Amino acid sequence: LETNHSNMIWRWVLSLQNRDLFPVVTIIIMEAFINKMRRLKGIRKQLIVEEAWKALSSPNMAEYLKYLYKTVRKFFGEAIVVTQEVDDIISSPIVKEAIINNSDCKILLDQRKYMNKFDSIQALLGLTEKEKAQILSINMSNNPSRIYKEVWIGLGGMQSAVYATEVSPSEYYTYTTEETEKLQVQKLSEKLGGDIEQAIKLITSDKPLS
Repeated sequence: LETNHSNMIWRWVLSLQNRDLFPVVTIIIMEAFINKMRRLKGIRKQLIVEEAWKALSSPNMAEYLKYLYKTVRKFFGEAIVVTQEVDDIISSPIVKEAIINNSDCKILLDQRKYMNKFDSIQALLGLTEKEKAQILSINMSNNPSRIYKEVWIGLGGMQSAVYATEVSPSEYYTYTTEETEKLQVQKLSEKLGGDIEQAIKLITSDKPLS
């Protein structure tokens, strides 16, 4: 759990493999956030659920998210669910409608692997034909000379667009998940006595942003 004075941000990665600890940690998180949500007046609260599939696999956690999505706005709060697979959300009958119906802001990354079944996703998310076309255009014609990815953001059916997200080369190599690039950083940092920061600086010294 992380906090800061002006904006309480509660974040957890529910990736515990221990079957005994998982329900205990879940109950602690549920109680802690509900108490903060009700007690802190006039302060924005956020609950961010990473790896949503893990949370939704627990009936207790699923019911909690359903309750939270229906009540958190009344307490100046936000609930955010992050998942790599749309199916993680839509396959849960307990929270599917609660999350979708109470989420004004939807953010989708590249959905080309769902191209053949996107009609069902479109229906579940309530997307228009224009929004569908926008989403399926993501990363289809990116400039190969630039390091960026596209993302679709929809705001309650009122506004939607595809945006390019581009970071500096040093930021890119800090957070990249490409195995070859991670190994490049790791091997060079080992030669530098474990100095990852210096390794990234050397790798990106000849890589301008554009």
